[in-house]
Amino acid sequence: MASFVKTVATPIPSRIPTRWRLFLAVMGPGIVVMLADTDVGSIITAAQSGAQWGYKLLLLQFLLIPVLFIVQDLTVRLGVFTGKGHGELIRERFGTGWAWVSVIGLAVATIGALLTEFSGVAAVGQLFGVPRGFSVALAAAFLLLVVWTGSYRRVERVAIALGLFEFAFFWVAIAAHPHAHDLAAGLMHAPLSSPAYLYLVSANIGAVIMPWMIFYQQSAIADKGLRPEHYRDARWDTGIGAVVTQLVMAAVLVATAATIGKVNPNASLNTIGDITHALTPFMGVAMGRLLFSLGVLGAAMISSVVVSLAAAWGFGEVTGYKHSLEHNPLEAPWFYVVFTIGVVAGAVMVATIPNLVALTIWVEVMNAFLLPMVLGFLVVLSMTALPHPYRLSGTYRWIVVGITGLTSCLAVYAGLRGM
Repeated sequence: MASFVKTVATPIPSRIPTRWRLFLAVMGPGIVVMLADTDVGSIITAAQSGAQWGYKLLLLQFLLIPVLFIVQDLTVRLGVFTGKGHGELIRERFGTGWAWVSVIGLAVATIGALLTEFSGVAAVGQLFGVPRGFSVALAAAFLLLVVWTGSYRRVERVAIALGLFEFAFFWVAIAAHPHAHDLAAGLMHAPLSSPAYLYLVSANIGAVIMPWMIFYQQSAIADKGLRPEHYRDARWDTGIGAVVTQLVMAAVLVATAATIGKVNPNASLNTIGDITHALTPFMGVAMGRLLFSLGVLGAAMISSVVVSLAAAWGFGEVTGYKHSLEHNPLEAPWFYVVFTIGVVAGAVMVATIPNLVALTIWVEVMNAFLLPMVLGFLVVLSMTALPHPYRLSGTYRWIVVGITGLTSCLAVYAGLRGM
């Protein structure tokens, strides 16, 4: 236990009790992937939800917390007790063909995510007069520098630091001065007969459970070297992250519901700039622009790291090339090449083709359509690839099957009804 704390994590002061020292050493993959979950696409989806439907989609954010935890906890189990990434397990259990199907789905989700992340960076730059191409190039260069020159531990620490900027959204929600009566009324009403409402239900589910999250967290756990004795702490890491990310989503929704949703529910909020300009009359130009921009920039940067690494790990696990941040670029060239292609391609497309972020809601709905395949692989692996004492079994197995099945069906049904 002590050697793990010393070698895997940043040195923890000895005055901190050993139990907490171990948790701080294990903490990371869950927090990082959950902060990345509230990416630019999720922010725009939550903002659209609040602006168009007030607080009527707020309850969904809280209902998705246990669903998100259950899904990512399965990745924790698989990573801790097998020591292998998600793509590698699919290849071993289902064959190369199905492994390529899963990684192609990952690639599609990755492309959509990277377009939204870099569009968010470009939008923040433009708010402060920075040319689109320059801000995107600077962000891409920073990401490449961090990953190409660092170990897993360093990348994780940088990612967490970037993700903490998302806490600015809590201040945005407080500054919006939501009324408790309106909030309570919205929680109790869900217009399920409306196709437009159902479309955003699907988008919100797709914005919370995404394919690259599963690939990233399982591979990060394996790369970090977490072992069975760390499972309890890794679950806490995931649980805390699930609560935090959904509170951030709720904060964005509340901010827009309390302001734009009350005054102009038909406002066009297809870009970060649209959202910021719509919020500033209520919070002041300086504070509204600064707080929202900090949150968006943190979300975009941490998500870009996580999404690109998930793709690099996923392709490595399916093809068999070396895929670890503990290898330098000369030892694992293809891993770093795939990561670089993802970052550069996303940056170039956003820098040269305007208004790609308008596709954001569609990207989240696309994630929802991928859920049956993604969650299907995850659940079956949890029932077959784990050591017997840790496999899904008994009552909990049926709870997991029921929740993931219901979530997948709702996401697809709502998306189809709203199209």
